[in-house]
Amino acid sequence: MRSEHSLAYTRRTGFSIDYGREVEEEIVRLQQIIEDYPTVSERYPTRWLAIKLLEQDEDVYKKLQKLEGGMEIFNEAQKSHGHLHIVFGDDADTIMADRRYGWINGLVRESVKYTRPDKITFSDRVDQFVTNQYIGVPLFLLMMWVVFMFTTNVSTPYIDWIDGAINGPLTRWMVALLGAAGAGGTWVESLLVDGIIAGVGGILTFVPVLIALYLALAVLEDSGYMARGAFVMDNLMHVFGLHGKSFVPLVIGFGCTVPAMYATRTLESRKDRILTGLLVPFMSCGARLPVYVLFATIFFPENPGVVVFWLYLIGVLLAILAGILLRKFIFQGKEPSPFVMELPSYRMPTLKAIWIHTWERTSSFLKKASTVIMVASVVIWLLLSIPVSGSENFARVTPENSAFGKMSSLIAPILKPLGFGEWQISGALVSGLTGKEVIITTLAQAYGESQTAAGEEETAQLYIGRDIGGILVSFVEATGDTLRAIPGIFGIQIGQGEATQESTSLMNTIENSFDRSSNGHGKLAAFSFLIFVLLYTPCVVALAAEKQELGSKWMWFTTLGQAGLAWLASFLVFQGGILLGLG
Repeated sequence: MRSEHSLAYTRRTGFSIDYGREVEEEIVRLQQIIEDYPTVSERYPTRWLAIKLLEQDEDVYKKLQKLEGGMEIFNEAQKSHGHLHIVFGDDADTIMADRRYGWINGLVRESVKYTRPDKITFSDRVDQFVTNQYIGVPLFLLMMWVVFMFTTNVSTPYIDWIDGAINGPLTRWMVALLGAAGAGGTWVESLLVDGIIAGVGGILTFVPVLIALYLALAVLEDSGYMARGAFVMDNLMHVFGLHGKSFVPLVIGFGCTVPAMYATRTLESRKDRILTGLLVPFMSCGARLPVYVLFATIFFPENPGVVVFWLYLIGVLLAILAGILLRKFIFQGKEPSPFVMELPSYRMPTLKAIWIHTWERTSSFLKKASTVIMVASVVIWLLLSIPVSGSENFARVTPENSAFGKMSSLIAPILKPLGFGEWQISGALVSGLTGKEVIITTLAQAYGESQTAAGEEETAQLYIGRDIGGILVSFVEATGDTLRAIPGIFGIQIGQGEATQESTSLMNTIENSFDRSSNGHGKLAAFSFLIFVLLYTPCVVALAAEKQELGSKWMWFTTLGQAGLAWLASFLVFQGGILLGLG
């Protein structure tokens, strides 16, 4: 029988919260034990340390173990914690938190005088609808659909504008400049035009896509709706047995997998951190979006936004399914803890906040384009310029006879059952391990012919004024097309409604390639390819982050597991589609 501690209340000096007789007795008992070890009591206030020990603060435990008598105090704290668990049927930290909030509530009631009764605010009224358990999730999915329709409809005219400017005037000016410097027709011209401009320019073409996406998300975040989206999706995740707090890193994963991996640190349990880290790659990062838009525009020009939306949704659904399987067979045991978050009041988004959020995310991509993608473009150009068979010369080699072509040809047969077995596609997927946006860069270089043209060196400078005028005029036209396209998201057509997307040479080449490799099932093969891009191994930077956070074993699990899953899913999509007569 445990005796009452006579000093449970008399030892309290100054201000302190009353945790109740049972808890106070354990606090005082630990205080007296701590006082027996001067190296500890002189370093920490005894009551504060006793409370931290009862709350099982890991940082305090680690520091205490290094001091004389630390293990003895720790063992006594475990006894006190066990006793309180028997008495209250709950952990001591939960009991103490409840007492603190009870004290705060009482203080507020005694101190605050309300001049008028509580009333339901505008945010409360809206939340009754937005966070409804039946309406919340469908509404969130509808909002995401609007976001992706906005992204594709708004960005398409500007994609055409940038593509025309890069592959037209900018290329001609570079050729003329090199010709004037005596470097026309050399490997230097090939590097700058076919390597850097074709490579980096191919991905910069899709900067409008990212700007449109980040702009739409910034509006939702600044208005307060994204917090509600997290709330309703958290409820759905609990239905499938996933951790509520996992929603934060998963949402970050839609921007970039790397910070999403680091965000798993917010989860207390290592099992939950590992599980969430394994699910993050299922989220379509921003680097995948340009690939989605390119292929959706080529093969599904009637409704590219719907295709992009379904790719994002498929990733989320597969993450949920994978989470259920992993928790059932690998991460059994601990129940997920609740996800607590504050819902901010609704407000009108400000132009300044929207611009800051959009620019920060877009500038991050541009920095990456100027470093990682630049390096990748040069490496790919170099591999495409090295002849490995025949009598061809450096930088004057047929792509399939280059080092890149030969290496890619070894992988192509593995992808043939998926509908895209040409070496250019397999090479693009391999280079995509450096960053998914590099897939477009590689395709532009592997499929592209030299941008130079004989005689342009002498005449390009004569058209500089006309080229600049053409760029400005086409920009105004693209802006007009964009403004007309926005109402089309909601089914409202303005003007003649002509399609604004013009097929580029690269787009036509990709379409023909997929038709060839799939024996006429180009659309089905393209969707199979998009599923593969959605699921296959994350970029090497993301894998490095995963190794740092979760360990080498789980990094290799993701590397091989995602690649295998991507192949299987694409195989089922393509072969199953053929059996069903689709595509």
